[in-house]
Amino acid sequence: MRALLVVNPKATATSQRSRDVLVRALRSEVDLTVEYTRRRDHAVILAREAVRHGMDLVVTLGGDGTVNEVVNGLMTAEPSTVDLAQPSAERLPALAVVPGGSTNVFARALGLPREWPEATSVILDGVRLGRFRSVGLGRADDRYFTFCAGFGLDAAVVHRVEQARRRGRVSTPSLYLRAMIAQYALGTERRHPDIALELPDEVAATELATVVIQNTAPWTYIGDREVNPNPDASFDLGLDVMAVRRLRVPSTTRTVTQLLSRRSQPHGRQILRMHDLEEFTLVAGRPQAFQLDGDYLGEREKVRFSSVSAALRVIC
Repeated sequence: MRALLVVNPKATATSQRSRDVLVRALRSEVDLTVEYTRRRDHAVILAREAVRHGMDLVVTLGGDGTVNEVVNGLMTAEPSTVDLAQPSAERLPALAVVPGGSTNVFARALGLPREWPEATSVILDGVRLGRFRSVGLGRADDRYFTFCAGFGLDAAVVHRVEQARRRGRVSTPSLYLRAMIAQYALGTERRHPDIALELPDEVAATELATVVIQNTAPWTYIGDREVNPNPDASFDLGLDVMAVRRLRVPSTTRTVTQLLSRRSQPHGRQILRMHDLEEFTLVAGRPQAFQLDGDYLGEREKVRFSSVSAALRVIC
């Protein structure tokens, strides 16, 4: 089996020594090529080259951003480089994810251990046994995502955290909490929600303040605790949505409390939830922050979402 290991050298949970250990372990099972990312979206290019060179497996060592780039590279490889007679998930190299970031939502949603040595052991067993699983993906306009997307407040918080990390701050649950409080108090227009969710052949849901989209559960983690706006979301189904109609202080406080509870899911008059959607479009009257898999992608006024079933094979 020929494999490519895509390494993010800035991954927060690994060192050069641990990367060397991983490389030796993988080379005991596969014919391995190692590439290091040098800039944003470099992993997209590396994954496309893996398809072009007929690799059987692509392994990522990094966080959810690295995984997202590799997935987009695989899914956007030139059609001429794959065998169109095969089922869609089998046309491309399989994907294996070694958690190396601060949160690693996708890897943990697959059931992989949180620490990279234990996850590597699971992956090596999967390679030996040929243990694959097909997973669906989400798509937002022309970009794929593995576990979540956000439009509005959620994405604006991600932007604040990214800015703080560029200033040298470490990504922690408390950093996200402070960013959320600051964005809610200072940076969000709460009085005039103007996002609409449009479904094919249905009346739009209007006057939404912020929208969270999930391709699986959980949405994220706070340490070991799952945060689950849409606990029924699954890699085997369409997309799930939770939207907040108004960001008033009492109702928002109640929603956050429900999100942080282990036994409750968000509900109430200000909450709109939809399950297993194949496609929908978000339209806003003014530009809204937009994120995929925890990476801020700027502001948008319109994004079309769709579900892509059985898109990739993963080892888990």
